[in-house]
Amino acid sequence: MNVSLKPFDFARATALAGLGTDGRPLKTTEVAPTEQGSFQTAMADAVKAVSDAQLETSALQRELQLGNPTVSIEQTMVAMNKTQIGFQAVLSVRNRLVQAYSDIMNMQV
Repeated sequence: MNVSLKPFDFARATALAGLGTDGRPLKTTEVAPTEQGSFQTAMADAVKAVSDAQLETSALQRELQLGNPTVSIEQTMVAMNKTQIGFQAVLSVRNRLVQAYSDIMNMQV
């Protein structure tokens, strides 16, 4: 077995890393501040997504019960499980928020 090694190209490696041969960045890029949504918006979006998933799952269940040949039981079961996981996640976050609120309200000032 003949093993040969290629020579290491330091300039290419540093260029791929975005650095010059002296180790400094090739160009400075400033990151523009992005709009950060509030926690309230994120939570509302999560609850809406879970609600939409529940509505979709209900529609799939209804179509399956009516004998629609385009809806499979596997598709319905997967949708039900996704909805259940989403609901459990939102419920867990809600419970933690309520616990944090209770802890803050019980703090001695």
